[in-house]
Amino acid sequence: MSILDQITQQAGRLAGDVQQSVKRARIQGERRLLERQHRAALEELGERAYALVKDGSLDGAALSPQVAAVDSALMEIEGKDAEIAAFHDDAPAPPTPAPSPASAPDASAASRSAGTGWEAADRFFATKNDDD
Repeated sequence: MSILDQITQQAGRLAGDVQQSVKRARIQGERRLLERQHRAALEELGERAYALVKDGSLDGAALSPQVAAVDSALMEIEGKDAEIAAFHDDAPAPPTPAPSPASAPDASAASRSAGTGWEAADRFFATKNDDD
């Protein structure tokens, strides 16, 4: 068998492997899509069943553990929402912009104090440039 025949045979095998890989990837992608659709349908069903149990339209005896779990999760979410709201209420007001080094009465004293973010960087570099 010549080298050219071996190369042709190897290329044919590689092409077949690539086609199989592409087909497998396509099928796996379709499967993942179907799984997402299934989960979405289950979620919608669960939301509807939960609403019916809460309204009293559906006997919730068989679903009571699941309804209790949903209620518990909702209470935890509401608690976290309250924590977040409290955090935002307690957050300090954004800092006012620092005066430019040229208009500051004592730029070297201001640059020595710690600051936040860009203000501290501006003071640091203004001091470095003044020292040079």
